[in-house]
Amino acid sequence: MKSDFNHCESVYWVFTQLCNDQCDHCYNLSGPKGARISEEECMAIIENMPDSIDRLILSGGEPLAERKLLYAILDRLRERYADRTQIMLQTNGDLLTEEILANLIEKGVTRFDIASIDRYHKHAGARLDKLAALFESQGVRSDHKDPLLAKENYLLDRPLSWGHWGATEEMWLGGNWARGRALEKDNWKRDPQHNFCTILSGARNFLGGYDDIPQEISIQLWRINPCCPGTKFPMGDARKDKVSDVLERVSQHPVFQRLNEGDPWRMGEHLGIDEADARARTEVLQNVCLYCDAFFRENMQWLNTESFVELPVVNK
Repeated sequence: MKSDFNHCESVYWVFTQLCNDQCDHCYNLSGPKGARISEEECMAIIENMPDSIDRLILSGGEPLAERKLLYAILDRLRERYADRTQIMLQTNGDLLTEEILANLIEKGVTRFDIASIDRYHKHAGARLDKLAALFESQGVRSDHKDPLLAKENYLLDRPLSWGHWGATEEMWLGGNWARGRALEKDNWKRDPQHNFCTILSGARNFLGGYDDIPQEISIQLWRINPCCPGTKFPMGDARKDKVSDVLERVSQHPVFQRLNEGDPWRMGEHLGIDEADARARTEVLQNVCLYCDAFFRENMQWLNTESFVELPVVNK
């Protein structure tokens, strides 16, 4: 794993759960009454981010549902990182207009991903032609290479681009994660062999050390997580904790070392919970994220208190 946590290849920040839609597969309960944080809290979070970030993905919720806050965030990011960080925006595209797109480009967004081209979202991709014309009018090229996965696809000198994707039963579906509304609506993937930890948006490589996918952390509102679904308890609070300090701290703990390897079934080895026991528990729960929740609830309660600042002593 890497040793300089003041540089992060990728940060995925859900700064709002407010959304104009309310999808049944949403993993973070986004919707018209979704959770929000203040501009003051967002500014504190930006101050606590690593000094060097290759790319920062702003998401929601629907980022354009809080346009004033989004603009303030973009202005502050430009002040802090200038052009050293590529800014990407994930949006369902419903609220995007020519004026808004021009403002976003002026404020430094260079990559747009329309994350709603599937049957689960309100318009189910019906606006795709209009969005394509809108991007073309502003000189944003269509580029459907996946910038989330391959490092060469998000180099800082790349021109303006946009792409689209959506939820499927196999990929990017909240049901994989057994979280939020997907769990409430019983819309999650029952497959105990499916290991979300091993792919981007899972926990693998959140501390670095692998070259095949970016080192990425997730901040859900203020919760610092090793993955987008988020562990039962966050690793830290980005409103008051330096992200680099949090990553340095957890890098010393065997649970998070195993998550960085994408191997949640070995999280408990230092506690006497072997892989066979973990997999058997996952068979019962039918989902690796639900196993992770159960493990954290039973063994990591200290993360849910102020005591997470001082990691407990573990057996080597």
